[in-house]
Amino acid sequence: MMIIGVDYHPSFQEIAFLVEETGEYGEQKLNHSEGEAERFYRDLHARGIHVQVGMEATGFSRWFERLLAELDFELWMGDPAEIKAKRVKKQKYDREDARLLLRLMRENNFPKIWVPSPENRDLRQARKRSDVLRLMTHPGVGALTALAFVLIIGTTERFERGKQIGTYVGMIPSEDSSAGKQRLGHISKQGNSLLRFLLVEAAQAAARINPHWRRRYMHLAMRRHKSIAKVAMGRRLGVRLYWMWRNGCDYSSSLEFGSYVGQLGTGHGVK
Repeated sequence: MMIIGVDYHPSFQEIAFLVEETGEYGEQKLNHSEGEAERFYRDLHARGIHVQVGMEATGFSRWFERLLAELDFELWMGDPAEIKAKRVKKQKYDREDARLLLRLMRENNFPKIWVPSPENRDLRQARKRSDVLRLMTHPGVGALTALAFVLIIGTTERFERGKQIGTYVGMIPSEDSSAGKQRLGHISKQGNSLLRFLLVEAAQAAARINPHWRRRYMHLAMRRHKSIAKVAMGRRLGVRLYWMWRNGCDYSSSLEFGSYVGQLGTGHGVK
């Protein structure tokens, strides 16, 4: 078996790998746009090598998740916060991160992200669920984000309004108002930190590949700080996914950035 630690970026990945049977070790940079990474993994599959890949959870890896599922390779998604805490040095270096991920996998100390339902711990199960597949039609939303959203939210009847999603995952600014003045502070960060992270990451992925989301993000970033814009886009994505799920509709560009008012499921969702 080959164990691979992957430090993943949108345009490339740094890998550190070990072949357990022979002790062969290597490090390599694989570009995505030129097809180098895909050729590397397809070659391993053609050679009949069983592969185990470990990487931090990110919203930018949808195509990579699909590829590994197609090749029947085992994918471990790690908690970014826990992995960061395990770094010896404060600086982040791509190759050192790949080595760290490989080491954690070998030591059985890799901080896997497990979803709460045992039968859905394998991301490949996501492709068998119609609700997850529906959410994956939205730009930037991969199997991990869609599956986590469905399992963590639990039911489409949980909230009366889509905007309550923002409150539930802690993406609404805290408020300290007095004497008729409203003061908005940092987001509350209440609720599930994993889902909050995935929504922000997936919204950034959507902004990279979808012109509607990119324009909206740039508009917010120019008016406010980039970090505020990222959270706002993540919150909008959460509302959008909830509306799609509850109303049983796939993504459509005609739904872009309308006002979510009224109760979901009553025909008043989007203007």
